Amino acid sequence: MTDILYAAPLSLYSGKARAYMDWKNIDYREELAHPAIYRDIIIPAVGRPVMPVVQTAESSVLQDTTLIIDHYENIANGPSIYPDTPKQKLAVLLLETYGDEWLVIPAMHYRWNYNEEWVYGEFGKVALPDASPEEQYAAGKERGATFRGFVPMLGINEVTIPGIEKSYESLLSDLDVHFGQYDYLLGSRPSIGDYGLIGPLYAHLYRDPASGEIMERLAPNVVAWVKRMVDVKNPLAGNFLSDDEVPETLFPILKRMMNEHIPYLQSTANMLHDWVKANDAEEIPRAIGMSEFTIEGVSGQRIAIPFSLWMLQRPLDHYHEHKNICDEMLNLISGTDGFRSFNQGPRLLFEDYKLKLSG
Repeated sequence: MTDILYAAPLSLYSGKARAYMDWKNIDYREELAHPAIYRDIIIPAVGRPVMPVVQTAESSVLQDTTLIIDHYENIANGPSIYPDTPKQKLAVLLLETYGDEWLVIPAMHYRWNYNEEWVYGEFGKVALPDASPEEQYAAGKERGATFRGFVPMLGINEVTIPGIEKSYESLLSDLDVHFGQYDYLLGSRPSIGDYGLIGPLYAHLYRDPASGEIMERLAPNVVAWVKRMVDVKNPLAGNFLSDDEVPETLFPILKRMMNEHIPYLQSTANMLHDWVKANDAEEIPRAIGMSEFTIEGVSGQRIAIPFSLWMLQRPLDHYHEHKNICDEMLNLISGTDGFRSFNQGPRLLFEDYKLKLSG
């Protein structure tokens, strides 16, 4: 029996899982996560409608792309997407967190403020794969309204949009310089950081037509990287740079994360600390209120998501194991204050499809 990836073309995290499984040469087939799949497979196992989900040949169900990737890293043959050197591993763990948890802001902004009418048809193709385009559009508009409603909660509004667009276009510029010199973040082999970035940069920001045109115009080298990631020509090939080298072309991107993403995460961590003190509960809710954030000098509020802290825990744990080696790089990416002194608060676990306190 073959592993099954339940996913959809328009899904951000489906793009991350699919690209990894193709490069890793996993024996799998993909099935569209239409409503019957949610009803019969995903919701009974996971407890909520979410994609992607992997059902293994042994009938276990994996949810969350980081856990899906780590499952196959532990059992599959071939080179790892995790570097075994300290600075490189810290850099790509940070960039996975940044892609997964922060780039959802421009991804959702450009989808719903540039591609809204088109994406209703895409939602309809998932909801009613065999229906007419007209029926798909109607179903997609109803289904997509929920996702459209998330936009203000993510901090996307008339005040913050100029900062979001300036930040995203600057990120594209920095990535374009990097991918003009390297096939992937760390050389000729994709890393966990590449997979964190590919989710938003492919499924929303390249595949959606209006934002795809922006990427084609501003960042052709990023487009070439996206195509390498999603149309895998040489699975299990390539190497990371030697001598634990983190290219200087990644420093502006990491610095952007330190300046924009880390302060928001610290605010969220502070809120979670207060929530834990006020609530006698092991399981952590998916949101704990609204947190301040600033992007390109523009401030707003967005939903505080504790799951992002579980993701940040990975690079933080790695950093604390290799502080002396990694501190020099942190100095170069403005990480000496926010990241190095990050007040992590309660330790988190993600198990049984839920975020929980550890111990």
